[in-house]
Amino acid sequence: MSPTPQERRAARHQLGTDTGAARRGPSAGRKKPITVDAIIATAFGIVETEGYEALTMRRVATALETGPSSLYAHVVNKEDLDELLIGRLCAGIELPEPDPARWREQIIGVCTGLRDQYLRYPGISRAAFAAAPSNRDTLRVSEGMLAILLAGGVAPQVAAWAIDSLMLYVNAYSLEVSLVNRRLGRGDGWVVSRDELLRRFAALPDTFPHTKRYAAELTAGTTHDRFDFTLGLMVDGLPGAR
Repeated sequence: MSPTPQERRAARHQLGTDTGAARRGPSAGRKKPITVDAIIATAFGIVETEGYEALTMRRVATALETGPSSLYAHVVNKEDLDELLIGRLCAGIELPEPDPARWREQIIGVCTGLRDQYLRYPGISRAAFAAAPSNRDTLRVSEGMLAILLAGGVAPQVAAWAIDSLMLYVNAYSLEVSLVNRRLGRGDGWVVSRDELLRRFAALPDTFPHTKRYAAELTAGTTHDRFDFTLGLMVDGLPGAR
């Protein structure tokens, strides 16, 4: 009996390889075989050009000129595809050798690298929410982050929860930036410039004294400036760190 998709998924976690199969149906022999790698590459292309919201199993199947049932021979469902996509992005993260003297810089560097990977594909960080880290490439990043934090003197339990918090912030930040960029791209009036925001703050009634007085501070900096600031707060607040 042929292995089920779930069994093939388990085999991927064990072997880390693509057990591709030949294309079935009338197009067999005329097109490249459908493999996990082909599905992943096609999914990334859809997200890059159309956004994560457009990614469905049917959309991937259409792009591959096949039916959704052909995909299920390799990918269990959309959640499995999401896990594969995040794992592939995590595979591109460089992990440094933990250095007790540079652990703070190193952990922020890993988070920044993950952010940059997510921002390449609009909205894809949504796939990382509520997902158990079982993919080996994803676990490789959390393993590297854990090693860095432990080298910095952070207690194991604190380090474990810190990784959850840092990844959650990176995911949320990347999703927000993607949503804002999408609105800007379509000329959505809900996204306003800093100058416009300053004018709106200045026009507020006196019941908002602090907002009016510190409007410059409230609107200062780029989105990445705020990202760096927040990561610094999170890392510096870890108890027991060197």
